[in-house]
Amino acid sequence: MAAELTAHQLIAQHRPTLDQALEAIRTRAYWSPHPEHPKAYGENGSLDAAAGKAAFDALLGSRLDLGQPGTDDWVGGETSPYGIELGVTYPHADVDTLLPAMRAGQRAWRDAGAEMRAVVCLEILKRISDRTHEFAHAVMHTSGQAFMMAFQAGGPHAQDRGLEAVAYAYVEQVRTPDNAEWTKPQGKRDPLALTKRFTPVPRGVALVIGCNTFPTWNGYPGLFASLATGNAVLVKPHPRAVLPLALTVQVAREVLAEAGFDANLVALAAERAGEGIAKTLATRPEIRIIDYTGSTAFGDWLEANARQAQVYTEKAGVNTVLVESTDNYKGMLSNLAFSLSLYSGQMCTTPQNLLIPRDGIRTEEGPRSYDEVVADLAKSVGGLLGDDARANGLLGAIVNPDVKARLEAAAGLGEVALASREIANAEFPDAVVRTPVIVKLDGAKPDDQAAFMNECFGPVSFAVAVDSAADAVALLRRTISSKGAMTVGAYTTSEEVEEAVQEACLEECAQLSLNLTGGVYVNQTAAFSDFHGSGGNPAANAALCDGAFVANRFRVVEVRREA
Repeated sequence: MAAELTAHQLIAQHRPTLDQALEAIRTRAYWSPHPEHPKAYGENGSLDAAAGKAAFDALLGSRLDLGQPGTDDWVGGETSPYGIELGVTYPHADVDTLLPAMRAGQRAWRDAGAEMRAVVCLEILKRISDRTHEFAHAVMHTSGQAFMMAFQAGGPHAQDRGLEAVAYAYVEQVRTPDNAEWTKPQGKRDPLALTKRFTPVPRGVALVIGCNTFPTWNGYPGLFASLATGNAVLVKPHPRAVLPLALTVQVAREVLAEAGFDANLVALAAERAGEGIAKTLATRPEIRIIDYTGSTAFGDWLEANARQAQVYTEKAGVNTVLVESTDNYKGMLSNLAFSLSLYSGQMCTTPQNLLIPRDGIRTEEGPRSYDEVVADLAKSVGGLLGDDARANGLLGAIVNPDVKARLEAAAGLGEVALASREIANAEFPDAVVRTPVIVKLDGAKPDDQAAFMNECFGPVSFAVAVDSAADAVALLRRTISSKGAMTVGAYTTSEEVEEAVQEACLEECAQLSLNLTGGVYVNQTAAFSDFHGSGGNPAANAALCDGAFVANRFRVVEVRREA
């Protein structure tokens, strides 16, 4: 089809946004072009709340035809954690047909240049942003996030992470000039003169392996980093969370075609129940980049077996908070209670282990024993979630039966300081909603160590008694080194302890939050400013987002000739 979006139009519309993103990643200051409040939508072509809900409802029971080549079947089967059947079916691909079709459009996409690729990506993100309300329902009913979290994390925050990746990709590609004139003096002889051209060349087809809990937030960085650097992108969603990424692929294909490029540069790989196509796709010779979020076991398998590809993984870690002292005891408890409760602890950044000296901590209200700290935290969580309506808005729903099973088993690991309780959801009676459990463990006991030194994904936290602050720092260091951590938190009024914690995190390469007592939480990160993961410990081999996340998705090829 003829191009409907010219380069001039796209650059005029999106170059200012790209420039603002470039400035934001330089300064690390707060910035976002995507509104967080639902009422900000409904003008300039964007869907308001009612229109977004209607658009989502219209998808239920439908066939999402993406017009991809090689479709040999239609697959589906998603059930919302809130208890409704989505009934959407998606194209199942014959990859022997689809992958060659995806590669066919890469030459024109490569030759378009870094700026054109960036503004096309920004147009994709703009159209997704306009449908944020629709996407929010899709994320909610595949991940189990409560609506407001699905709206923000699955919408503007995910879009921010995608734009951030585009900005980093652009920076790395334009680091080398397109052309250079090279002259080397030769004394009395004529100088040597060459004209050189440098072209960023994509690695090949990129594979995004989506996750169940944050399909867009975790999927967009890799998708847009690869696309912006010239690669075609095959999106393989988690079988329980296909819809948000299928809608993303639909938008991307529309924009690419309207801009005069091959729509097959972005495609979907949905799978039949139990098919498990990720391993097959990951080892195909055409797949040269892989982005994966999920279990450590499969992440390790990808790193060991997908040898033909550049593999970026975010796996499991054991996130730890050290509690040594505080000058805002109530603020600390409130902040921790929210962090433990948000989305039922189903975040890769949720704290799991709370290291507390068995002799207690110092506070501005006087000393508090280990037992008192744990009891007060349990009371704070209970108060936060005491009202069922408020609790539903924070907790969302348990995403799958495995999380529920871990939650129920955790109560048998030690003394329960806070028991999990079931909460009814009036709007969705079949939703599985549970409050967190807090279990008291002893850091010196081998059986207890076996429990808290492994990730227990979900609303499970361990209050681990330790002998001293020094022992807590040593345990923190050992945890990061052996198990990894996406986040670390610490509460201390001691300069000595703060220095020790900071040095441990610097040496073991873990992101640290100190003394959070207000409206910023250890399990939240802001695009353009915060790094999500570090790539330097076993929890992840990449950070969202830095130069290393994008720079190896392309190589620079030089053509030189005599001037």
